Amino acid sequence: MKTTIQEKDGCMVAILEGSLNTAEAPETEKAMAPLFDVEGKDIILDCTNLEYISSAGLRIFLAVLQSAEEKGEHVYISGINDNVRSIFAITGFSNIFEFK
Repeated sequence: MKTTIQEKDGCMVAILEGSLNTAEAPETEKAMAPLFDVEGKDIILDCTNLEYISSAGLRIFLAVLQSAEEKGEHVYISGINDNVRSIFAITGFSNIFEFK
């Protein structure tokens, strides 16, 4: 699992690559820590190369969303594939997040 954080077009973008499973979640959460400090910018979780997400990964996404919402920011998910989209649909997360 690889996570890259960068600023692009006035947003903070987290590029996620690989499988965000339970074993990878602690390291991914550390890599995404800068997103919890973002103020004045929307956050995009780029899932173009995310192959799988477990409940532990969904928990990280939810924590990022809650942190952003407390500051009046938005979190968008982009590039989601059908496999990950079905996990979002089954868990109800597709009703919580905004997609680009």
